[in-house]
Amino acid sequence: MDIGKRITQLRTERGLTTNRLANLCGISQSFLRNVELGEKGISVNNLELVCSALGISLARFFSVCEEHDKTDDELAEIISGLNERQKKLLADFLRELFGR
Repeated sequence: MDIGKRITQLRTERGLTTNRLANLCGISQSFLRNVELGEKGISVNNLELVCSALGISLARFFSVCEEHDKTDDELAEIISGLNERQKKLLADFLRELFGR
């Protein structure tokens, strides 16, 4: 798997620029761009930051299933755009809704 291409794919699916994703991750835009171009490698720690900003897990990042659930992607995109308070409220709502 080409990690840089996968990051680019997920980033563009979510309508994020390289600069915006880098800011969300707390890494430099030039570093992220070099990773996307395959010019640099990325550590697991930094990849976790990227995945978190994209609203996905590392497992999902490495999933090579061609047919993925669009609903999961939509939910991940929505959740990634929430602030911490909104995420807590959503989690509380879902716990209440499903009795957990």
